[in-house]
Amino acid sequence: MAVSKRRIWGWMAFDWASQPYYTLGLTFVFGPYFALVATNAFVADGMDKLAADAQAQSIWSAGQTIAGLLIALTAPFLGAFADNSGRKMPWIAGFSVIYVLASAALWGLAPDGTALFSILVIFYVGFFAAESALNFVNAILPSLGTEREIGRISGSGAAFGYWGGVVSLFILLLLFVESPDTGLTLLGHAPALGLDPAGMEGTRSVGPFIALWYAVFMIPFFVYVRDDPRLGGRSTRIGAVWAELAETLRGVMHRPSLMYFLLSSMFYRDALNALYAFGGIYAALVLGWTTIQIGVFGIVAAIAAAICTWAGGLADTRYGPKPVIRACVWLLIVVGCLIVGMSRDHLFIFPLAETSQVPDLIFYACGIVIGGAGGSIYAASRSMMVRHTHPDRPAEAFGLFALTGKATAFLAPASISLFTFLTGNVQLGFLPVIFLFLFGLFLLRWVNKDGDRAE
Repeated sequence: MAVSKRRIWGWMAFDWASQPYYTLGLTFVFGPYFALVATNAFVADGMDKLAADAQAQSIWSAGQTIAGLLIALTAPFLGAFADNSGRKMPWIAGFSVIYVLASAALWGLAPDGTALFSILVIFYVGFFAAESALNFVNAILPSLGTEREIGRISGSGAAFGYWGGVVSLFILLLLFVESPDTGLTLLGHAPALGLDPAGMEGTRSVGPFIALWYAVFMIPFFVYVRDDPRLGGRSTRIGAVWAELAETLRGVMHRPSLMYFLLSSMFYRDALNALYAFGGIYAALVLGWTTIQIGVFGIVAAIAAAICTWAGGLADTRYGPKPVIRACVWLLIVVGCLIVGMSRDHLFIFPLAETSQVPDLIFYACGIVIGGAGGSIYAASRSMMVRHTHPDRPAEAFGLFALTGKATAFLAPASISLFTFLTGNVQLGFLPVIFLFLFGLFLLRWVNKDGDRAE
């Protein structure tokens, strides 16, 4: 039993180690910093502020689109290959190296926009590595407990990861991230380690910080988690792997519950990822928040995510994952409507005073819901996938899960880019997110709450 607990805690260490790439990188520190740098660079080139804001959001979404497509194309094959060989750990280790190197390189984004597009590519290379490693880590989940226990384990692991995001964000805000106006951190001091606030070096340190955090906290994972020597043993020839993968894909058409779950999750996860990727950018471009303000917002959202995801895991154990997913999607639809209908000077049709704090308070509430509902959806979706997973093919199954999670990964960011371009408005650019949530919710009705897990 002690060995089993160490394996579970080792597996959960991945969520703790990798979460800062999403919390600090994608959403609350680097993403908004990138948007502001890009906007300033475009304005310096002669573009007006509103168009520059839209252009900054568009190129960020383009990077996410391309990375998502690459993940979608590679995940099922890599998963099938890992199942045939029985080895997942070498893949996790390889993607971890890429993750660390790409994270560290984010330091190179200077405030003047030097190497703007190169850093954009590097960021999404790291994102690709993080997501690819996650697919293999998720494939270990079915071996960690019984079907009834999986929901609690998945929820606890995701919650543990969000606490990692909270702690890392606290450290970065207190010691490193500086206000562009004062050059001081949240504690009122200059950035630690002698970093120069004039060059935004405190904020730029987010990249090396993410790299170091991951390298240190992945140690328990590699110490306690091992490949099961009883698995694998099948041919790893490319032709044989493709043949087995093709057979699995054909088989999905004869498993309606799995098919509808994959389709449903394809849309609601795509919408959720868009909220994560663009929430901080929205706060920066529409509400005019500084990086420190966005970081504090991120702490509140991450704490909500940690608590609600843990509670969602308990609800999953009692009621199953499907009701958890449905309730959370409805909450996120409400958030999407608020984002579209709110700006600094109005809330839907109601005008707001220039100094009104209503938009800030509402967006804080939205952040709590995004964190809590988003974390619960992530954990419950993993649990639901386990209920549709063949015991001998977990990496392939989660490769398909990644495929459907990324096959339309271009859809939300590309739609956001298109709507933002057509309307010239950052808020209206979020309309497609609402439609994706609604479509995912509609398809969920045909998913068997107990799954169709093969014996």
